[in-house]
Amino acid sequence: MKEEEKNKQTGSLNFLEQVITKDLEQGNTKGRVHTRFPPEPNGYLHIGHAKSICLNFGLANKYNGKCNLRFDDTNPTKESIEYVNSIKEDIRWLGFDWEDREYYASDYFDKLYEMARYLIKKGKAYVCEMTGEEIAAGRGTPSTPGKISPWRDRPVEESLDLFDRMKKGEFPDGSKVLRAKIYMASPNMHMRDPVMYRIMHARHHRTQDKWCIYPMYDWAHGQSDYLENITHSICTLEFEVHRPLYDWFLDNLDVKVNRPRQFEFARLNLNYTVMSKRKLLELVEGDYVSGWNDPRMPTISGLRRRGYTPASIRVFSEKVGVAKRENVIDMALLEHCVREDLNKNSERLMAVLDPVKLVIDNYPDDKTEILEGIRNPERPEQGHRNIPFSKTLYIERKDFMEDPPKKFFRLAPGREVRLKYAYIVKCENVVKDSAGNVTEIHCTYDPETRSGNSTKKVKGTLHWVSAGHAVEAEVRLYDRLFDVEDPTDLPEGGDFKDNLNPDSLQIIKGLVEPSVKDAKQGERYQFERTGYFCIDPDSKPGKLVFNRTVSLRDSWAKMHKK
Repeated sequence: MKEEEKNKQTGSLNFLEQVITKDLEQGNTKGRVHTRFPPEPNGYLHIGHAKSICLNFGLANKYNGKCNLRFDDTNPTKESIEYVNSIKEDIRWLGFDWEDREYYASDYFDKLYEMARYLIKKGKAYVCEMTGEEIAAGRGTPSTPGKISPWRDRPVEESLDLFDRMKKGEFPDGSKVLRAKIYMASPNMHMRDPVMYRIMHARHHRTQDKWCIYPMYDWAHGQSDYLENITHSICTLEFEVHRPLYDWFLDNLDVKVNRPRQFEFARLNLNYTVMSKRKLLELVEGDYVSGWNDPRMPTISGLRRRGYTPASIRVFSEKVGVAKRENVIDMALLEHCVREDLNKNSERLMAVLDPVKLVIDNYPDDKTEILEGIRNPERPEQGHRNIPFSKTLYIERKDFMEDPPKKFFRLAPGREVRLKYAYIVKCENVVKDSAGNVTEIHCTYDPETRSGNSTKKVKGTLHWVSAGHAVEAEVRLYDRLFDVEDPTDLPEGGDFKDNLNPDSLQIIKGLVEPSVKDAKQGERYQFERTGYFCIDPDSKPGKLVFNRTVSLRDSWAKMHKK
Protein backbone atom coordinates (compact mmCIF):
# COMPACT_ATOMS: atom_id res chain seq x y z
CA MET A 1 0.00 0.00 0.00
CA LYS A 2 1.32 3.46 -0.89
CA GLU A 3 2.22 5.63 2.13
CA GLU A 4 -0.36 8.28 1.16
CA GLU A 5 -3.17 5.72 0.91
CA LYS A 6 -2.09 4.12 4.17
CA ASN A 7 -2.17 7.47 6.01
CA LYS A 8 -5.59 8.24 4.57
CA GLN A 9 -6.98 4.89 5.73
CA THR A 10 -5.42 5.24 9.18
CA GLY A 11 -6.89 8.73 9.51
CA SER A 12 -10.41 7.31 9.31
CA LEU A 13 -9.79 5.11 12.34
CA ASN A 14 -10.34 6.16 15.94
CA PHE A 15 -7.25 6.25 18.14
CA LEU A 16 -7.85 2.76 19.57
CA GLU A 17 -8.22 1.30 16.09
CA GLN A 18 -4.98 3.05 15.12
CA VAL A 19 -3.22 1.45 18.10
CA ILE A 20 -4.52 -2.02 17.25
CA THR A 21 -3.74 -1.64 13.54
CA LYS A 22 -0.18 -0.61 14.37
CA ASP A 23 0.22 -3.51 16.83
CA LEU A 24 -0.91 -5.98 14.19
CA GLU A 25 1.36 -4.50 11.55
CA GLN A 26 4.38 -4.57 13.86
CA GLY A 27 3.60 -8.03 15.25
CA ASN A 28 3.38 -6.71 18.82
CA THR A 29 0.55 -9.08 19.73
CA LYS A 30 1.48 -11.96 17.42
CA GLY A 31 -1.51 -11.22 15.22
CA ARG A 32 -3.99 -11.41 18.12
CA VAL A 33 -6.67 -8.97 19.29
CA HIS A 34 -8.24 -10.01 22.57
CA THR A 35 -10.32 -7.53 24.59
CA ARG A 36 -12.59 -7.92 27.60
CA PHE A 37 -15.64 -6.26 29.14
CA PRO A 38 -15.17 -6.31 32.95
CA PRO A 39 -18.34 -5.16 34.77
CA GLU A 40 -18.67 -5.23 38.53
CA PRO A 41 -21.91 -7.08 39.41
CA ASN A 42 -23.05 -4.46 41.93
CA GLY A 43 -25.90 -2.97 39.90
CA TYR A 44 -27.55 -2.95 36.51
CA LEU A 45 -25.68 -1.71 33.45
CA HIS A 46 -26.47 1.73 32.04
CA ILE A 47 -26.05 3.47 28.68
CA GLY A 48 -22.42 4.28 29.52
CA HIS A 49 -21.68 0.59 29.87
CA ALA A 50 -23.44 0.03 26.54
CA LYS A 51 -20.82 2.20 24.87
CA SER A 52 -18.04 0.15 26.47
CA ILE A 53 -19.73 -3.10 25.46
CA CYS A 54 -20.07 -1.93 21.86
CA LEU A 55 -16.45 -0.76 21.85
CA ASN A 56 -14.85 -3.87 23.33
CA PHE A 57 -16.92 -6.42 21.44
CA GLY A 58 -16.91 -4.24 18.32
CA LEU A 59 -13.10 -4.00 18.19
CA ALA A 60 -12.80 -7.76 18.65
CA ASN A 61 -15.28 -8.35 15.83
CA LYS A 62 -13.61 -5.85 13.52
CA TYR A 63 -10.19 -7.46 13.88
CA ASN A 64 -11.41 -11.08 13.95
CA GLY A 65 -10.41 -11.31 17.58
CA LYS A 66 -12.10 -12.29 20.82
CA CYS A 67 -13.78 -10.47 23.67
CA ASN A 68 -14.19 -11.97 27.13
CA LEU A 69 -16.91 -11.24 29.63
CA ARG A 70 -15.24 -11.03 33.02
CA PHE A 71 -17.07 -10.11 36.18
CA ASP A 72 -15.05 -8.06 38.63
CA ASP A 73 -16.56 -9.85 41.66
CA THR A 74 -14.06 -8.69 44.28
CA ASN A 75 -16.50 -7.02 46.71
CA PRO A 76 -19.03 -9.57 47.98
CA THR A 77 -20.88 -7.05 50.15
CA LYS A 78 -22.29 -5.26 47.10
CA GLU A 79 -22.62 -8.03 44.52
CA SER A 80 -25.33 -10.55 43.67
CA ILE A 81 -26.41 -13.19 41.17
CA GLU A 82 -29.29 -10.89 40.20
CA TYR A 83 -26.80 -8.37 38.87
CA VAL A 84 -24.74 -11.07 37.11
CA ASN A 85 -27.82 -12.35 35.28
CA SER A 86 -29.01 -8.87 34.35
CA ILE A 87 -25.60 -8.00 32.88
CA LYS A 88 -25.56 -11.13 30.73
CA GLU A 89 -29.10 -10.43 29.52
CA ASP A 90 -28.19 -6.86 28.58
CA ILE A 91 -25.10 -7.87 26.59
CA ARG A 92 -27.00 -10.54 24.67
CA TRP A 93 -29.85 -8.10 23.98
CA LEU A 94 -27.37 -5.62 22.52
CA GLY A 95 -26.36 -8.33 20.06
CA PHE A 96 -22.99 -9.50 21.38
CA ASP A 97 -21.78 -12.98 22.29
CA TRP A 98 -18.86 -13.91 24.53
CA GLU A 99 -19.26 -17.57 23.48
CA ASP A 100 -17.61 -19.80 26.12
CA ARG A 101 -15.43 -17.00 27.53
CA GLU A 102 -17.36 -16.14 30.70
CA TYR A 103 -14.89 -15.46 33.48
CA TYR A 104 -14.85 -14.05 36.99
CA ALA A 105 -12.09 -12.42 38.98
CA SER A 106 -12.98 -15.01 41.61
CA ASP A 107 -11.77 -17.68 39.16
CA TYR A 108 -8.28 -16.37 39.88
CA PHE A 109 -8.42 -15.86 43.65
CA ASP A 110 -5.98 -18.73 44.26
CA LYS A 111 -3.56 -17.50 41.61
CA LEU A 112 -3.84 -13.88 42.74
CA TYR A 113 -3.07 -14.97 46.27
CA GLU A 114 0.06 -16.81 45.14
CA MET A 115 1.12 -13.84 43.02
CA ALA A 116 0.74 -11.59 46.06
CA ARG A 117 2.93 -13.96 48.10
CA TYR A 118 5.53 -13.73 45.30
CA LEU A 119 5.61 -9.94 45.67
CA ILE A 120 5.96 -10.25 49.44
CA LYS A 121 8.91 -12.60 48.96
CA LYS A 122 10.51 -10.05 46.61
CA GLY A 123 10.11 -7.37 49.26
CA LYS A 124 7.56 -5.57 47.10
CA ALA A 125 4.53 -5.99 49.41
CA TYR A 126 3.92 -5.99 53.17
CA VAL A 127 1.17 -6.48 55.70
CA CYS A 128 0.15 -3.13 57.19
CA GLU A 129 -1.86 -2.67 60.39
CA MET A 130 -2.92 0.93 59.85
CA THR A 131 -6.68 1.46 59.71
CA GLY A 132 -8.37 2.54 56.53
CA GLU A 133 -8.73 6.06 57.92
CA GLU A 134 -5.06 6.19 58.87
CA ILE A 135 -3.99 4.97 55.42
CA ALA A 136 -6.16 7.58 53.71
CA ALA A 137 -4.88 10.36 55.94
CA GLY A 138 -1.30 9.17 55.50
CA ARG A 139 -1.31 9.38 51.72
CA GLY A 140 -0.49 13.08 51.82
CA THR A 141 -1.33 15.36 48.90
CA PRO A 142 -0.07 15.46 45.30
CA SER A 143 2.46 18.10 46.38
CA THR A 144 3.46 16.59 49.74
CA PRO A 145 4.75 13.05 50.35
CA GLY A 146 2.72 10.46 52.21
CA LYS A 147 3.41 9.02 55.65
CA ILE A 148 5.54 5.89 55.77
CA SER A 149 3.72 2.99 57.42
CA PRO A 150 5.33 1.76 60.68
CA TRP A 151 5.05 -1.76 59.23
CA ARG A 152 6.56 -0.96 55.83
CA ASP A 153 9.88 -2.60 56.64
CA ARG A 154 8.63 -5.57 58.62
CA PRO A 155 10.49 -8.79 57.73
CA VAL A 156 9.35 -10.71 54.67
CA GLU A 157 8.71 -13.88 56.68
CA GLU A 158 6.54 -11.97 59.13
CA SER A 159 4.43 -10.47 56.32
CA LEU A 160 4.08 -13.91 54.70
CA ASP A 161 2.94 -15.41 57.99
CA LEU A 162 0.45 -12.63 58.67
CA PHE A 163 -0.89 -12.76 55.10
CA ASP A 164 -1.46 -16.52 55.42
CA ARG A 165 -3.23 -15.98 58.73
CA MET A 166 -5.35 -13.23 57.19
CA LYS A 167 -6.46 -15.81 54.63
CA LYS A 168 -7.29 -18.28 57.39
CA GLY A 169 -9.62 -15.77 59.02
CA GLU A 170 -7.64 -15.13 62.22
CA PHE A 171 -8.11 -11.34 62.16
CA PRO A 172 -11.18 -9.09 62.18
CA ASP A 173 -12.25 -6.85 59.31
CA GLY A 174 -10.17 -3.70 58.95
CA SER A 175 -7.37 -4.86 61.24
CA LYS A 176 -4.82 -5.59 58.51
CA VAL A 177 -4.28 -5.06 54.79
CA LEU A 178 -1.67 -6.09 52.27
CA ARG A 179 -0.01 -3.09 50.59
CA ALA A 180 2.37 -2.87 47.66
CA LYS A 181 5.69 -1.26 48.56
CA ILE A 182 6.25 1.38 45.89
CA TYR A 183 6.98 5.06 46.69
CA MET A 184 5.19 7.24 49.25
CA ALA A 185 6.44 10.45 47.61
CA SER A 186 5.14 9.60 44.14
CA PRO A 187 3.23 12.47 42.49
CA ASN A 188 0.71 9.80 41.47
CA MET A 189 -1.34 9.12 44.60
CA HIS A 190 -2.22 5.63 43.35
CA MET A 191 1.44 4.64 43.58
CA ARG A 192 1.74 5.47 47.29
CA ASP A 193 1.79 1.94 48.65
CA PRO A 194 -1.70 1.02 47.45
CA VAL A 195 -3.78 -1.61 49.23
CA MET A 196 -3.85 -4.97 47.43
CA TYR A 197 -5.99 -7.02 49.85
CA ARG A 198 -8.42 -6.23 52.65
CA ILE A 199 -10.10 -8.48 55.20
CA MET A 200 -13.84 -8.95 54.62
CA HIS A 201 -15.67 -11.73 56.42
CA ALA A 202 -18.47 -11.78 53.86
CA ARG A 203 -20.12 -14.59 51.92
CA HIS A 204 -19.27 -14.48 48.22
CA HIS A 205 -21.96 -15.39 45.68
CA ARG A 206 -19.60 -17.84 43.94
CA THR A 207 -16.85 -18.86 46.39
CA GLN A 208 -19.20 -18.87 49.39
CA ASP A 209 -17.11 -18.79 52.62
CA LYS A 210 -13.81 -19.95 51.16
CA TRP A 211 -12.24 -16.50 51.33
CA CYS A 212 -12.24 -13.74 53.91
CA ILE A 213 -9.63 -11.61 52.14
CA TYR A 214 -10.49 -10.02 48.81
CA PRO A 215 -8.27 -8.33 46.21
CA MET A 216 -8.67 -4.68 45.30
CA TYR A 217 -9.61 -3.85 41.71
CA ASP A 218 -6.19 -2.44 40.82
CA TRP A 219 -4.55 -5.68 41.90
CA ALA A 220 -7.06 -8.06 40.30
CA HIS A 221 -7.47 -6.11 37.06
CA GLY A 222 -4.11 -6.37 35.33
CA GLN A 223 -3.36 -9.86 36.58
CA SER A 224 -6.74 -11.14 35.35
CA ASP A 225 -5.97 -9.56 31.98
CA TYR A 226 -2.65 -11.38 31.93
CA LEU A 227 -4.16 -14.73 32.92
CA GLU A 228 -6.73 -14.40 30.12
CA ASN A 229 -4.15 -13.41 27.47
CA ILE A 230 -5.80 -10.03 26.90
CA THR A 231 -3.92 -7.90 24.39
CA HIS A 232 -5.72 -4.55 24.76
CA SER A 233 -7.25 -3.69 28.13
CA ILE A 234 -9.59 -0.80 27.34
CA CYS A 235 -10.76 1.30 30.29
CA THR A 236 -12.53 4.60 30.77
CA LEU A 237 -10.50 7.75 31.26
CA GLU A 238 -10.62 7.82 35.07
CA PHE A 239 -8.31 4.78 35.03
CA GLU A 240 -5.56 6.65 33.20
CA VAL A 241 -3.88 7.53 36.51
CA HIS A 242 -4.11 3.85 37.49
CA ARG A 243 -2.11 2.72 34.46
CA PRO A 244 1.36 3.18 36.08
CA LEU A 245 0.19 0.84 38.86
CA TYR A 246 -1.18 -1.62 36.28
CA ASP A 247 2.29 -1.68 34.68
CA TRP A 248 4.15 -1.77 38.01
CA PHE A 249 2.42 -4.97 39.07
CA LEU A 250 3.18 -6.65 35.73
CA ASP A 251 6.80 -5.45 35.87
CA ASN A 252 7.34 -6.82 39.35
CA LEU A 253 5.67 -10.12 38.53
CA ASP A 254 8.26 -10.38 35.72
CA VAL A 255 5.60 -10.66 33.01
CA LYS A 256 7.42 -10.63 29.67
CA VAL A 257 5.29 -12.81 27.36
CA ASN A 258 1.69 -12.06 26.31
CA ARG A 259 1.75 -8.91 28.36
CA PRO A 260 -1.49 -6.88 28.24
CA ARG A 261 -1.52 -3.11 27.83
CA GLN A 262 -4.08 -0.68 29.15
CA PHE A 263 -5.63 2.10 27.06
CA GLU A 264 -8.22 4.67 28.11
CA PHE A 265 -11.10 6.41 26.37
CA ALA A 266 -13.57 9.04 27.54
CA ARG A 267 -16.59 7.58 29.30
CA LEU A 268 -20.08 8.42 28.10
CA ASN A 269 -21.66 11.35 29.94
CA LEU A 270 -25.28 12.12 29.07
CA ASN A 271 -27.23 15.21 30.09
CA TYR A 272 -30.51 15.11 32.02
CA THR A 273 -29.51 11.96 33.89
CA VAL A 274 -26.91 10.47 36.24
CA MET A 275 -24.43 7.75 35.33
CA SER A 276 -23.30 6.70 38.78
CA LYS A 277 -24.43 3.24 39.90
CA ARG A 278 -24.36 4.50 43.47
CA LYS A 279 -26.79 7.29 42.63
CA LEU A 280 -28.96 4.99 40.54
CA LEU A 281 -29.11 2.56 43.46
CA GLU A 282 -30.16 5.48 45.67
CA LEU A 283 -33.08 6.15 43.34
CA VAL A 284 -34.10 2.48 43.39
CA GLU A 285 -33.80 1.98 47.13
CA GLY A 286 -35.55 5.28 47.85
CA ASP A 287 -38.52 4.34 45.62
CA TYR A 288 -38.00 7.40 43.44
CA VAL A 289 -38.35 4.96 40.53
CA SER A 290 -40.06 1.59 40.25
CA GLY A 291 -36.79 -0.36 39.95
CA TRP A 292 -33.61 -0.71 37.91
CA ASN A 293 -35.73 -1.27 34.79
CA ASP A 294 -37.92 1.78 35.28
CA PRO A 295 -38.23 3.30 31.77
CA ARG A 296 -36.97 6.64 33.08
CA MET A 297 -33.66 5.12 34.18
CA PRO A 298 -30.59 5.25 31.90
CA THR A 299 -30.07 1.52 32.50
CA ILE A 300 -30.04 -0.80 29.51
CA SER A 301 -32.96 -2.72 31.03
CA GLY A 302 -34.85 0.56 31.51
CA LEU A 303 -34.23 1.61 27.91
CA ARG A 304 -35.30 -1.85 26.72
CA ARG A 305 -38.56 -1.64 28.68
CA ARG A 306 -39.15 1.86 27.33
CA GLY A 307 -38.95 0.55 23.76
CA TYR A 308 -35.40 1.36 22.70
CA THR A 309 -33.91 -1.09 20.24
CA PRO A 310 -30.46 -2.72 20.32
CA ALA A 311 -29.73 -1.30 16.87
CA SER A 312 -30.48 2.26 17.99
CA ILE A 313 -28.11 1.99 20.96
CA ARG A 314 -25.35 0.52 18.77
CA VAL A 315 -25.79 3.36 16.27
CA PHE A 316 -25.74 5.89 19.12
CA SER A 317 -22.49 4.43 20.44
CA GLU A 318 -20.98 4.68 16.97
CA LYS A 319 -22.12 8.30 16.49
CA VAL A 320 -20.73 9.31 19.88
CA GLY A 321 -17.37 7.94 18.79
CA VAL A 322 -14.23 7.23 20.80
CA ALA A 323 -12.62 10.27 22.34
CA LYS A 324 -9.69 10.99 24.65
CA ARG A 325 -11.39 13.95 26.33
CA GLU A 326 -14.42 13.96 28.59
CA ASN A 327 -17.53 15.57 27.14
CA VAL A 328 -21.29 15.55 27.68
CA ILE A 329 -23.53 14.08 25.00
CA ASP A 330 -26.94 15.59 24.34
CA MET A 331 -29.83 13.27 25.21
CA ALA A 332 -31.41 14.48 21.94
CA LEU A 333 -28.85 12.43 19.97
CA LEU A 334 -29.88 9.21 21.73
CA GLU A 335 -33.54 10.05 21.08
CA HIS A 336 -32.75 10.79 17.43
CA CYS A 337 -31.11 7.37 17.01
CA VAL A 338 -34.11 5.50 18.37
CA ARG A 339 -36.53 7.56 16.23
CA GLU A 340 -34.54 6.72 13.12
CA ASP A 341 -34.76 3.01 13.87
CA LEU A 342 -38.37 2.99 15.04
CA ASN A 343 -39.51 4.98 12.02
CA LYS A 344 -38.24 2.19 9.78
CA ASN A 345 -39.42 -0.73 11.88
CA SER A 346 -42.57 0.26 13.80
CA GLU A 347 -46.10 -0.55 12.73
CA ARG A 348 -48.41 2.46 12.62
CA LEU A 349 -51.43 2.71 14.87
CA MET A 350 -54.10 5.31 15.60
CA ALA A 351 -54.55 6.11 19.28
CA VAL A 352 -56.49 8.90 20.98
CA LEU A 353 -55.02 9.94 24.31
CA ASP A 354 -57.40 12.76 25.31
CA PRO A 355 -60.66 11.79 23.60
CA VAL A 356 -63.65 13.91 22.68
CA LYS A 357 -66.61 12.36 20.88
CA LEU A 358 -67.22 13.13 17.21
CA VAL A 359 -70.60 12.17 15.73
CA ILE A 360 -71.18 12.07 11.95
CA ASP A 361 -74.86 12.97 11.80
CA ASN A 362 -75.48 11.89 8.20
CA TYR A 363 -73.64 8.55 8.51
CA PRO A 364 -75.91 5.47 8.85
CA ASP A 365 -76.46 4.42 12.47
CA ASP A 366 -75.91 0.70 11.89
CA LYS A 367 -73.12 0.88 9.34
CA THR A 368 -69.49 -0.15 9.92
CA GLU A 369 -66.87 0.08 7.22
CA ILE A 370 -63.52 -1.64 7.28
CA LEU A 371 -60.89 0.74 5.99
CA GLU A 372 -57.30 -0.03 5.11
CA GLY A 373 -54.44 1.63 6.95
CA ILE A 374 -50.78 1.35 6.01
CA ARG A 375 -48.83 -0.79 8.48
CA ASN A 376 -45.53 0.94 7.76
CA PRO A 377 -44.92 3.37 4.89
CA GLU A 378 -41.18 2.61 5.16
CA ARG A 379 -41.89 -1.09 4.52
CA PRO A 380 -44.76 -1.35 2.03
CA GLU A 381 -44.27 -5.13 1.84
CA GLN A 382 -45.91 -5.37 5.27
CA GLY A 383 -49.25 -4.52 3.67
CA HIS A 384 -52.28 -3.01 5.37
CA ARG A 385 -54.22 -3.25 8.61
CA ASN A 386 -58.02 -3.21 8.94
CA ILE A 387 -59.56 -0.23 10.72
CA PRO A 388 -63.29 -0.13 11.57
CA PHE A 389 -65.13 3.15 10.86
CA SER A 390 -68.55 4.07 12.20
CA LYS A 391 -70.93 6.94 12.95
CA THR A 392 -69.44 7.73 16.35
CA LEU A 393 -65.72 8.30 16.69
CA TYR A 394 -63.22 9.81 19.09
CA ILE A 395 -60.61 12.40 18.16
CA GLU A 396 -58.01 14.25 20.21
CA ARG A 397 -59.48 17.15 22.17
CA LYS A 398 -56.61 19.40 21.07
CA ASP A 399 -57.62 18.83 17.43
CA PHE A 400 -60.75 20.97 17.90
CA MET A 401 -61.10 24.67 18.75
CA GLU A 402 -64.23 26.76 18.80
CA ASP A 403 -62.38 29.99 18.14
CA PRO A 404 -59.14 28.98 16.43
CA PRO A 405 -56.20 31.26 15.60
CA LYS A 406 -55.39 31.98 11.99
CA LYS A 407 -52.93 29.10 11.41
CA PHE A 408 -54.96 26.41 13.17
CA PHE A 409 -55.73 23.88 10.41
CA ARG A 410 -57.61 21.31 12.43
CA LEU A 411 -61.30 21.06 13.19
CA ALA A 412 -63.41 24.13 14.05
CA PRO A 413 -67.04 25.20 13.51
CA GLY A 414 -67.76 25.36 9.77
CA ARG A 415 -64.35 23.94 8.89
CA GLU A 416 -63.50 20.77 6.98
CA VAL A 417 -60.76 18.24 7.74
CA ARG A 418 -59.92 14.76 6.56
CA LEU A 419 -60.18 11.81 8.91
CA LYS A 420 -57.08 9.75 8.12
CA TYR A 421 -57.78 6.82 5.75
CA ALA A 422 -61.48 7.85 5.73
CA TYR A 423 -63.59 10.85 4.70
CA ILE A 424 -63.66 14.60 4.81
CA VAL A 425 -65.97 15.87 7.54
CA LYS A 426 -67.34 19.33 8.31
CA CYS A 427 -68.10 20.58 11.83
CA GLU A 428 -71.71 21.69 12.11
CA ASN A 429 -72.18 22.25 15.88
CA VAL A 430 -71.02 21.15 19.34
CA VAL A 431 -72.57 19.98 22.59
CA LYS A 432 -71.25 21.29 25.92
CA ASP A 433 -71.66 20.34 29.55
CA SER A 434 -72.77 22.69 32.32
CA ALA A 435 -69.18 23.89 32.80
CA GLY A 436 -68.90 24.88 29.14
CA ASN A 437 -66.63 21.99 28.12
CA VAL A 438 -67.20 20.48 24.69
CA THR A 439 -68.51 16.90 25.06
CA GLU A 440 -69.57 16.17 21.47
CA ILE A 441 -68.64 17.51 18.07
CA HIS A 442 -71.31 16.99 15.40
CA CYS A 443 -70.20 16.77 11.79
CA THR A 444 -71.42 15.79 8.38
CA TYR A 445 -69.38 13.82 5.89
CA ASP A 446 -69.17 13.72 2.12
CA PRO A 447 -69.37 10.05 1.01
CA GLU A 448 -67.56 10.96 -2.24
CA THR A 449 -64.38 11.91 -0.36
CA ARG A 450 -63.24 8.52 0.88
CA SER A 451 -59.47 8.39 1.06
CA GLY A 452 -57.93 7.04 -2.12
CA ASN A 453 -61.04 7.82 -4.16
CA SER A 454 -61.10 11.62 -3.86
CA THR A 455 -58.92 14.45 -5.09
CA LYS A 456 -60.52 17.06 -2.85
CA LYS A 457 -57.92 18.84 -0.73
CA VAL A 458 -58.16 20.10 2.84
CA LYS A 459 -55.42 21.50 5.05
CA GLY A 460 -55.88 19.26 8.09
CA THR A 461 -55.83 15.49 8.61
CA LEU A 462 -56.82 14.01 11.98
CA HIS A 463 -56.39 10.57 13.52
CA TRP A 464 -59.35 8.92 15.23
CA VAL A 465 -60.77 5.67 16.58
CA SER A 466 -64.24 4.17 16.26
CA ALA A 467 -66.14 4.51 19.55
CA GLY A 468 -67.73 1.08 19.28
CA HIS A 469 -64.53 -0.75 18.38
CA ALA A 470 -61.71 1.05 20.19
CA VAL A 471 -59.76 -0.72 22.92
CA GLU A 472 -58.99 0.99 26.21
CA ALA A 473 -55.32 1.20 27.15
CA GLU A 474 -53.20 2.57 29.96
CA VAL A 475 -50.64 4.91 28.43
CA ARG A 476 -47.56 5.89 30.39
CA LEU A 477 -46.02 9.12 29.16
CA TYR A 478 -42.37 9.10 30.18
CA ASP A 479 -40.18 12.17 30.07
CA ARG A 480 -36.63 12.90 31.22
CA LEU A 481 -35.92 11.84 34.78
CA PHE A 482 -34.32 15.16 35.72
CA ASP A 483 -35.38 18.66 34.74
CA VAL A 484 -31.84 20.13 34.57
CA GLU A 485 -29.00 19.21 32.23
CA ASP A 486 -26.55 18.38 35.02
CA PRO A 487 -28.37 17.01 38.07
CA THR A 488 -25.08 16.77 39.99
CA ASP A 489 -24.19 20.46 39.64
CA LEU A 490 -25.30 21.35 43.15
CA PRO A 491 -24.83 24.07 45.72
CA GLU A 492 -23.03 23.09 48.91
CA GLY A 493 -25.14 20.58 50.80
CA GLY A 494 -27.41 20.01 47.79
CA ASP A 495 -28.94 16.68 46.83
CA PHE A 496 -29.10 15.54 43.21
CA LYS A 497 -32.57 14.11 43.88
CA ASP A 498 -33.84 17.68 44.32
CA ASN A 499 -33.50 17.98 40.53
CA LEU A 500 -35.87 15.11 39.75
CA ASN A 501 -38.49 16.02 37.17
CA PRO A 502 -41.93 15.85 38.89
CA ASP A 503 -43.54 15.33 35.47
CA SER A 504 -41.27 12.49 34.35
CA LEU A 505 -44.27 10.13 34.35
CA GLN A 506 -47.92 10.77 33.57
CA ILE A 507 -50.40 7.90 33.37
CA ILE A 508 -53.51 8.39 31.26
CA LYS A 509 -56.31 6.28 29.81
CA GLY A 510 -56.38 6.22 26.02
CA LEU A 511 -58.20 4.49 23.18
CA VAL A 512 -56.45 2.50 20.44
CA GLU A 513 -57.38 0.61 17.30
CA PRO A 514 -58.72 -2.91 17.94
CA SER A 515 -56.00 -4.43 15.72
CA VAL A 516 -53.60 -4.14 18.66
CA LYS A 517 -55.73 -5.83 21.33
CA ASP A 518 -53.62 -9.02 21.25
CA ALA A 519 -50.26 -7.25 21.05
CA LYS A 520 -47.36 -8.89 22.86
CA GLN A 521 -44.87 -7.51 25.35
CA GLY A 522 -42.15 -5.43 23.74
CA GLU A 523 -43.93 -4.83 20.41
CA ARG A 524 -43.38 -1.29 19.16
CA TYR A 525 -45.76 1.09 17.42
CA GLN A 526 -45.89 4.60 16.11
CA PHE A 527 -49.05 6.29 17.37
CA GLU A 528 -49.78 8.38 14.30
CA ARG A 529 -49.13 12.09 14.85
CA THR A 530 -48.15 11.40 18.47
CA GLY A 531 -44.97 9.37 19.05
CA TYR A 532 -43.43 5.93 19.45
CA PHE A 533 -44.78 3.50 22.04
CA CYS A 534 -44.23 -0.10 23.12
CA ILE A 535 -46.14 -2.73 25.05
CA ASP A 536 -45.04 -2.84 28.70
CA PRO A 537 -44.50 -6.11 30.62
CA ASP A 538 -47.38 -5.05 32.89
CA SER A 539 -49.77 -5.74 30.02
CA LYS A 540 -51.98 -8.81 30.33
CA PRO A 541 -55.13 -10.13 28.60
CA GLY A 542 -57.79 -7.46 28.90
CA LYS A 543 -55.31 -4.77 29.99
CA LEU A 544 -53.05 -3.05 27.47
CA VAL A 545 -50.23 -0.92 28.85
CA PHE A 546 -48.16 1.26 26.52
CA ASN A 547 -44.93 3.08 27.34
CA ARG A 548 -43.99 6.16 25.38
CA THR A 549 -40.51 5.58 24.02
CA VAL A 550 -40.05 8.99 22.47
CA SER A 551 -42.14 11.71 20.87
CA LEU A 552 -42.16 12.40 17.13
CA ARG A 553 -40.41 15.75 17.50
CA ASP A 554 -36.71 15.37 16.70
CA SER A 555 -34.77 18.35 18.03
CA TRP A 556 -31.40 16.76 17.15
CA ALA A 557 -32.30 16.33 13.48
CA LYS A 558 -33.52 19.94 13.29
CA MET A 559 -30.39 21.30 14.97
CA HIS A 560 -28.10 19.36 12.64
CA LYS A 561 -30.06 19.68 9.43
CA LYS A 562 -27.82 20.54 6.53
